[in-house]
Amino acid sequence: MRILATAVVVGAALLIGGSAGAAGWWAPPPGSTLQIQFSGLPVDESVPASVYDLDAFDTDAATVSSLHAAGKHVVCYVDAGTWEKWRPDADVYPKKVRGKSNGWPGEKWLDIRRLDVLGPILSARLDQCVSKGFDAVEFDNVDGYANKTGFKLTAGDQLTFNRRLASAAHAHGLGVGLKNDLDQIPDLVSDFDFAIDEQCAQYDECDALTPFVTAGKPVFEVEYKLATAKFCPRAAALGFAAMRKHLALDAWARALLSSARKSAS
Repeated sequence: MRILATAVVVGAALLIGGSAGAAGWWAPPPGSTLQIQFSGLPVDESVPASVYDLDAFDTDAATVSSLHAAGKHVVCYVDAGTWEKWRPDADVYPKKVRGKSNGWPGEKWLDIRRLDVLGPILSARLDQCVSKGFDAVEFDNVDGYANKTGFKLTAGDQLTFNRRLASAAHAHGLGVGLKNDLDQIPDLVSDFDFAIDEQCAQYDECDALTPFVTAGKPVFEVEYKLATAKFCPRAAALGFAAMRKHLALDAWARALLSSARKSAS
């Protein structure tokens, strides 16, 4: 079952302070492999991965259905922590919640303390994920407190926001992945079903993700600059599914490794 009819309504309440009972949702098991494609569309469905991570707006229901027919599961990419000027709902975000640029053209950090404003917007995005048949969601840019956002965000603000995101995803019948935010993993591992990290090998940060493996939850590692020989052995030893991607996150991928723990040999 995907979702109870009332769960979508409850999801909006969760982001602005409500509560909901547990619901069923899919989560990727250890041993899963991940493909991410946000550009170079249409989606290349031939990549040998068990899970595809695709954009909420740019992906249609037919693509999700086709991947399901091939035995794949599909994760819905949603930018939760920054405003993107090209999105169809960009004008719904009041200027008062838009802060400094996050370094990417057309993106600005959001005031995540304003759950009253952001909650309904993000819940509508989750509704879209559900309507297209996605199985889980990946929320991006959920570490604003550690960046120069233009707002005085604290670690506590971030924990509250990220936990509300996870609860809202679950209330919508979606599994949920934590993107980056390494320092808060010990506090968030119980709220999230899997982790997606960028460049932990490049910055020597991969050990911070091991609480997910210990909890029996997969870690998907993405590297952009390192040769596969530089990160694959370590990833395999840690039990991560690792791959090298172009920064544009097109269909190209190398070294899709199982996230089931392997011996160093």
